[in-house]
Amino acid sequence: MVIGDGVLTPAISVLSAVSGLQVADSKLTKGELVLLACVILVGLFALQHCGTHKVAFMFAPIVIIWLVSILSIGLYNIIHWNPRIVRALSPHYIIKFFSQTGKDGWISLGGVLLSITGTEAMFADLGHFTALSIRLAFALAIYPCLVVQYMGQAAFLSKHPNSMSNSFYDSIPDRVFWPVCVIATLAAIVGSQAVITATFSIVKQCHALGCFPRVKVVHTSKHIYGQIYIPEINWILMVLTLAVTIGFQDTTFIGNAYGLACMTVMFITTFLMALVIIFVWQKSVILAACFLLFFWFIEGVYLSAALMKVPQGGWAPLVLSAIFMLIMYIWHYGTRKKYNFDLHNKVSLKWLLGLGPSLGIVRVPGIGLIYSELATGVPAIFSHFVTNLPAFHKVLVFVCVKSVPVPYVSPEERFLIGRVCPRPYRMYRCIVRYGYKDIQRDDGSFENKLIQSIAEFIQMEAVEPQFSSSESPSLDGRMAVMSINPVQSSLSLMVSEQEILSIDESIQSSRSLTLQSLRSAYDDENPQIRRRHVRFQLPPNPGMDPLVKEELMDLIQAKEAGVAYIMGHSYVKARRTSSFLKKLAIDIGYSFLRKNCRGPAVALNIPHISLIEVGMIYYV
Repeated sequence: MVIGDGVLTPAISVLSAVSGLQVADSKLTKGELVLLACVILVGLFALQHCGTHKVAFMFAPIVIIWLVSILSIGLYNIIHWNPRIVRALSPHYIIKFFSQTGKDGWISLGGVLLSITGTEAMFADLGHFTALSIRLAFALAIYPCLVVQYMGQAAFLSKHPNSMSNSFYDSIPDRVFWPVCVIATLAAIVGSQAVITATFSIVKQCHALGCFPRVKVVHTSKHIYGQIYIPEINWILMVLTLAVTIGFQDTTFIGNAYGLACMTVMFITTFLMALVIIFVWQKSVILAACFLLFFWFIEGVYLSAALMKVPQGGWAPLVLSAIFMLIMYIWHYGTRKKYNFDLHNKVSLKWLLGLGPSLGIVRVPGIGLIYSELATGVPAIFSHFVTNLPAFHKVLVFVCVKSVPVPYVSPEERFLIGRVCPRPYRMYRCIVRYGYKDIQRDDGSFENKLIQSIAEFIQMEAVEPQFSSSESPSLDGRMAVMSINPVQSSLSLMVSEQEILSIDESIQSSRSLTLQSLRSAYDDENPQIRRRHVRFQLPPNPGMDPLVKEELMDLIQAKEAGVAYIMGHSYVKARRTSSFLKKLAIDIGYSFLRKNCRGPAVALNIPHISLIEVGMIYYV
C-alpha cells in the first residue's frame, strides 16, 4: 500500500497545486491542467537520479514558507470573514454534526481523512531526524498551521458557500495569489519527493529480506546514509503516476484512492504496533489489546467510510497493492524453493573426504570463492565444478552472503569464518552478514578483508583447538566471528598497500596471458581508475606452529596468484508433476522476474573479469 502511495501522492499533490491556475484563469481547460501536471511530474521523476541531497537545501525553506503562508491566510480569513469559527474547536459540534447527518456524515469521513494524509510517510524521515524533532515539528508547527488554515477556509465558506470545490485558492487574497500558487506547487513537489524516497527505501529493504527482485540501488550521497535511488522503480512509478493522472483527471477520484491507501497503511501499522508492544517492548498482552482496540475503533470508522469510495477511484490502490504483492510473493516463493533444493541436495562431506585433499583433480595456485546461499554444507553445484573442470584452485572458500533482519551489522561482526574438511584440504567457509540498511560498497576491499579474516581464523584455531573440524562429528568445522582491525597489521598477517598507476605493471603481475590481455583491454577502457594493490606477509614469529605457518603461506601465495569468483547460473523449473498454479508461478512468473532483474553477480559487486559461471537446472 505504501508503494501504491508513492504513485498516488505525486499525482494528487501536483494536480491539486496546478488546479489553482484555473481559479486565476477560467479559460484554462481541464486537459491543459492535466498536461501541465504531467510535465511537472516527468521533471520530478527525471531529476531523481541527481539525488535528494543536491536540492535538499531548498526543502526546509520551501516548507517553512508554505506553513507561514497557510497560517497567515488562515488567520486573515478567520478575522475577516467569521471570527466565531474558533468555536468549532469544541467537540460539541462534531457530535451535533453526526446526529444531524447520520449516514451521510459517516460517508463524508472518507474525504475528511485527507486532512491527515501524508503522515504515513513520516517514518521515512526517521532515517535523517530524531523522533523528538519530528514530534516537536508536528506539534508546534505543522498541526497549528493546518488547523488554522482549515478554520480559515471554513470561515470563508460560511460567507461563500458556492466556492466549495476550490475553497483553498478562492480564499486566498488576490494580492498574494500568485506567490502562494508558486509555493504550493513547490511544496507539492517536496511532499512528493519525500514519498518517492520512502518508496525507494521500502523496496531496498524488501529486497534485502528476500521479498523483492534484485534491483539497482544507487547511493546518491556520500555523507547521508539513507539517500538512495532505484532507476527501475523510479520509471515504473513515473509511468503509473502519469497513468493515474491522465486516467482520472480529477483530484476527487485520486483523493478517494489516496485516502483509502493511507487509511489502510495506518490500520495495518496499528496492528504491527501491537506486536511491537508485546514482542519488542515486552509489555503485557492486555496493554497491547487496549491499544489495538482503541485505535482500531477510530481508524475502522475512517477505513469503512473510505471503502465506500471504492467504485469512485478507491479501487486503484487495491489493484496496485495486489500487483506488487503478487510480484513479491512469486519472487519469495521461487527463491525459497530454490534454496530448499540446495538444502536437500548438498554434497556429502564423506564423498569429499573420499576424494582426498586433491579432490581427484589438479589443485592450481589461486583462491576460488564459491558463492552459495547455503550457510552449512557444500552446495550441489560444487559437484558440477569438480566433475566438469579438470583443475581447481588450491584454496577454496564457500561464501554465503546473508541479509539479516537488523538495520546494520558492524564491520567487526560481518565475517563468520569456519573450516570445511580437515586442514590439508584448504577449504573454508565464510558467511558475510549485512543488515537490510547496510551498503555493499564496491571498493575492492572485500577480498583483502576476507583473506585477513581467514588468516585470523587459522591462527585462532591453533590456539583454540575446539574450532578444528577434526574433532567435530559432522566433519564441518565450527565457525567463529572474525573482526578485522583497521590498522595495517594483524596477529597473522602484515599488510602493505600501494597504488598501481602503471598499466604495464598491473598486467605483468598476472601469470595468465589471457588474463593479461583482458586486464589490458579493461585498463584501456578505464584509464582513470587507480587501483590499490595489497600485499600480505607473515610477521616474524619464531614460535609459530609449522603447520599454521605452512597454511598461512599457502593462503598468501594463493592470493598473489589471483582470486576467482565462482557462481552457479541457475535455471529454476517446476517438476512435470507440479500443479498448474505452481508451473504458472515458477515457469512463467519467477522465470520472467529472474530474467528481467539484476544478476546476482552484479548485485554482489563481483568483478566480471574474475567471474566464472557454471549452469545448472533446478527442478523444484
